[in-house]
Amino acid sequence: MIMPPRLRKAVLTAHVATSVGWLGSVVAYLALDVVAVAGEDMTTVRGAYIAMDLIVRYAIIPLALAAVLIGTINALGTTWGLVRHYWVLAKLVLTVMATLILLQEASVVGRLAALAVAQADPRELPSTLVHSAGGLLVLLTAAVLSVFKPRGLTRYGWRKQQERRT
Repeated sequence: MIMPPRLRKAVLTAHVATSVGWLGSVVAYLALDVVAVAGEDMTTVRGAYIAMDLIVRYAIIPLALAAVLIGTINALGTTWGLVRHYWVLAKLVLTVMATLILLQEASVVGRLAALAVAQADPRELPSTLVHSAGGLLVLLTAAVLSVFKPRGLTRYGWRKQQERRT
């Protein structure tokens, strides 16, 4: 079912807002992650780990879940479809995988924050820098796919296109 234009624009706006919010919160997390790795002051490093946990729980996870849900609704309600075009399918796979990894990694971040509070020197804690940089790369890839929309229909998309022509 194709959404009426006003609803489609509202859903698209919500999708862009949640996706950009997710991207922005990952950038903020990454900045704190760099501070946690390179920081010299114990209090600053401890605060970075605590803030990273807060950003994951109250910004990144809710925005990731909302972006995936609203993006799916948006795809199903437009002619792009969810599995008709490779770029939409690639975005779906990237964002679902990123969200699943994020949900697993959130418990690690929570443990690191608890250790940062409990330990005498939080500068000795392991980093999540590889995960945060990888997450940013995945989200930027999804943004590029959204802007450039590379051509290419899936088999299902090609079949649906042929059905519409006949």
